[in-house]
Amino acid sequence: MPPATTRPSYPSISYYIVLCFLIGPVYAAIPFSWAFVLYSMLTGSLWSYCPTKKLAFLWASVEVVFSIYYYALSRRVMASPPPPPAGVEVLQAAFARVLKTEMVGVPEVDSSLHQSSSIPSPLESVEQLDFDDPRAKDFRNYMCTWFHKKPWSEIHSRELHQWLYWSSFNAHLPPDSELSAAHKIILDQCTKAIEKRAGATIKHGSNPTCKPMLPTLDPVVVQPRPLIFYALIWMANYYLRLSLNFEWGVIHDKCGNFEYLVRVPVGTKEEIGRPFVFLHGLGLGVLQYHQLIRMFFTVLPSRPILIPLQPHISQDIFHPRFLEPLSGRESVEGLTAAIHKLGWEDSGVDILSHSNGTFFHSWMLKAKPEFVKRSCFVDPVTFCSWEGDVCYNFIYQRCVTGVELLMRYYVGAELGVVNVLQRHFDWSKNLLWFEEIPNATDPRKAAFFMGGQDAIVDSERVRRYLRSHGVRKGLWFDPKGRHGQALIKGGEGMRQVVNWLLDDN
Repeated sequence: MPPATTRPSYPSISYYIVLCFLIGPVYAAIPFSWAFVLYSMLTGSLWSYCPTKKLAFLWASVEVVFSIYYYALSRRVMASPPPPPAGVEVLQAAFARVLKTEMVGVPEVDSSLHQSSSIPSPLESVEQLDFDDPRAKDFRNYMCTWFHKKPWSEIHSRELHQWLYWSSFNAHLPPDSELSAAHKIILDQCTKAIEKRAGATIKHGSNPTCKPMLPTLDPVVVQPRPLIFYALIWMANYYLRLSLNFEWGVIHDKCGNFEYLVRVPVGTKEEIGRPFVFLHGLGLGVLQYHQLIRMFFTVLPSRPILIPLQPHISQDIFHPRFLEPLSGRESVEGLTAAIHKLGWEDSGVDILSHSNGTFFHSWMLKAKPEFVKRSCFVDPVTFCSWEGDVCYNFIYQRCVTGVELLMRYYVGAELGVVNVLQRHFDWSKNLLWFEEIPNATDPRKAAFFMGGQDAIVDSERVRRYLRSHGVRKGLWFDPKGRHGQALIKGGEGMRQVVNWLLDDN
């Protein structure tokens, strides 16, 4: 089984405090609006209301209509087809690479794995381990995460094939009678490779109580919220953009569908430093990161700063592409176009990414590494994501603490976030391998910040992965740090991030 933790099995007091005082009032706005509208219309008391009550009725009516619209959008997301899978050869190579991870200390870079025609079946080269081999035990433990952390002994071949079919073809496993011969061969090869790596066989048959996580296929859970909630977020972000423009000359611009904020300081080419790109994570967009952004402008006065706007993960429901997120290719093309438009192609850029923003960071490193001169990853979710911890912790795990519940309701179960993570997610394209990071062991050109108490990322696993490849001085690990804590103003993590940014020579 996966390693034991001190996680409680029942909700804590903080869970109920958050539920009652921070989530309950927001959630209750919708049923209260329905109750008020229905009561007013059925009793006829609407016509006797004073002007204030009539305004309240009007607002409640708008909330009722919006709740119906929101429900329709949720159903639309539920029915959305997952993204098409990558080529079979590419997926097999990636899967084989996953199985070989941590089999040796610092592996040689195998460039053939990037080529679909490199070898007929890369899975055949997976080493056979003994059952008691520590590497096999470790693999079995973390393979179980994809099966809701059930014991290895409960995983059966049918459920394993369901997971393999999803990870390979982004589709539900069809009945045996409808499974093509080619797909059956692939499933058999993958199963044998997993059994080699695990040092144990998979039981034949089916165990319906041990179902796998299939994020892009499983039913989505969207928690409703009122229109006023989205309106307040939109107004706050709009005000902050105006404020940043007034105080720092920040401009809102776009290249095609790629929107961004940019501040270019006044000065000669020699006086202006290398441009810096900040890729934020899930949440509220500029509103969530505005203090951090202002600090960047303050401590980096001579450096151009660009911040891509990502409405699909910023709860900007009024944006026309709220449910149509840019693909990895579109995002890279948009940022590349902005770099050319701003004349930064010669100097290149430094990129700092946080959490979900590390996926965008990984796309740039794989597609346009020549533009990325230095990289800083904070709470990276792009490493070791094949182990399922990020998926399990953020989407499937039952909340038992106030922080978990707060994160789940206001971020994880929000419509746009659910749409991105469960209907537009491609694990093979979002993976970033150590070898794809330029100068990864040079602490001045690559830095990694993580917290040991991260509730989303298994930071200890990521830390071990990076250290196994030689990362030492560039790795900052706070054993007591939580997700996002390294970017909190006044903290030691933030001081280290700023020092790294300032050292741009």
